[in-house]
Amino acid sequence: MSIVSHGFERSLDWVERRSRTSTARKARLKRITISALTIMTMGSVLTALIALKTVIYAWHLHA
Repeated sequence: MSIVSHGFERSLDWVERRSRTSTARKARLKRITISALTIMTMGSVLTALIALKTVIYAWHLHA
């Protein structure tokens, strides 16, 4: 058997298997994901505001 084609001859049982994740667990993961996205977005906005304030301060300092 060729090394190149070895991976293609394996069974694809994992594709046909049904998801074992319960509905409650999916809802919990969705809440966690949305919370993480919200925190990252707020962090990005805070970073942008700090950068803007720094630029304005440097501009006034230079003038």
